[in-house]
Amino acid sequence: MSNDVPCVYVACLAAYNNGKLHGQWIDCDQDTADIWAEIEEMLSNSPEPDAEEWAVHDFENWQGIEISECEDIERLAKLAQMLTEHGAAFAAYCQHYGNDASPEDFTEYYMGEYKSEEDFAYEQWEELGLIKKLEELKIFDSYINWKAIARDLFIDSYFSVDVSFEKVYVFQR
Repeated sequence: MSNDVPCVYVACLAAYNNGKLHGQWIDCDQDTADIWAEIEEMLSNSPEPDAEEWAVHDFENWQGIEISECEDIERLAKLAQMLTEHGAAFAAYCQHYGNDASPEDFTEYYMGEYKSEEDFAYEQWEELGLIKKLEELKIFDSYINWKAIARDLFIDSYFSVDVSFEKVYVFQR
């Protein structure tokens, strides 16, 4: 088990129900079939005969994403893949939306990491070519209230998750 890989402790319920601890830590940054193979191997080595049922009894390195006792293995693999690829931004998205969060929605709605909502608003204007127009018109940056523009953008079109000083993740609604 790697130190930063999202993983789960899967326990054999037949052993657990008979007062024995039997289970295995499984890295979730692998294919669904490989996770299933590790669960099947753990169950086949159970001290209880004919062990078939399992449950997630613990989890680590999910950066605040909650994992249920009977989590879908395909979802675990997909969440771990997205967490490995996108890190804390994906975790923040999942924490904001809870069980309604999906990797597909994250990919569609994630706008990026910025210093602030004002920084995001400025970049949006820059991408639209508005900053260049303002410069051509000799209207300087100091005359624009970026806080007010950001507030208007974030009323209904975007939301942000503050991570730390000068670090926010921005998402479309």
